[in-house]
Amino acid sequence: MEELQFLTKDEDNGKRLDVFMTEVLKDLSRSYVQKLLDDGLITVDDKDRKASYRLKGTETILVSLPELDTLEVVPKDLPIDVVYEDQDLLVVDKAKGMVVHPAVGNYTDTLVNALLFHISDLSGINGVLRPGIVHRIDKDTTGLLVVAKSDKAHQLLSEQLKDHSMDREYIALCHGSFRNDEGTVDAPMARSKKDRLKMGIDKDGKRAVTHWKVIARYKGCTLLRVRLETGRTHQIRVHMASVGHPLVGDFVYGTKKDRTKGQMLHAAKLGFYVPGGKRLLFWRPVHDEFREYLKNLKRQGGAI
Repeated sequence: MEELQFLTKDEDNGKRLDVFMTEVLKDLSRSYVQKLLDDGLITVDDKDRKASYRLKGTETILVSLPELDTLEVVPKDLPIDVVYEDQDLLVVDKAKGMVVHPAVGNYTDTLVNALLFHISDLSGINGVLRPGIVHRIDKDTTGLLVVAKSDKAHQLLSEQLKDHSMDREYIALCHGSFRNDEGTVDAPMARSKKDRLKMGIDKDGKRAVTHWKVIARYKGCTLLRVRLETGRTHQIRVHMASVGHPLVGDFVYGTKKDRTKGQMLHAAKLGFYVPGGKRLLFWRPVHDEFREYLKNLKRQGGAI
């Protein structure tokens, strides 16, 4: 049983408990949150509360998440954009809102479920819940992912992630104006001690390095090309927020006032070696929502 603790703030006063929990437990459906409440696995100041309970602010919420059961992941006919495929691997352009692999509360509507429907064999190195998954991107981040079909390819790709030879580049829209045209954030990261669902800058954490370069400047926003040297969870989101430029639409590390459906972050470039020694390189443009947001920024004043 994994336990998570959340401290509500004055701004949460009056919010329904089930709504709040769905916001902070982003990978869980509202129906699963309801089940946790019904089973007494969510308490507010050590008391069981109904889903309709209105928060009073500055309360302590404790969530006890049951262990994932060992199960067979069910294939599901969900649309996926396959950019490339051979006998060892495939590259997909993940849509916004799709979780990469099954987890508590979502066993059926993930990229893995879709892959199992469309692909006959996937690498088994990462176990039953994450077949073929070499690396991940967040639910609301779009873009390129490589998936292993053979164990040989999985091991080779994992080694490239570990030694930082895999080429990964993102397009990110950040709040504010950057003083310089390019730079690097070199700041160690670890899981937050206050909120286990968040990451943060921590001097005792693992080394994390993010390189960025300005593509375009807009009124109030800056479009960046971001290259990962390391690959920590939420690295770009945390690093950009740490220097005062959170991603537009990042409701976890930025502001909740943005009118977007999640962070404006796209995995645009992916390069790696395949079995046999050949190097492949892929590039995909930002998706429609991102593109339309940039068009609106231009209409409101154009690039600066």
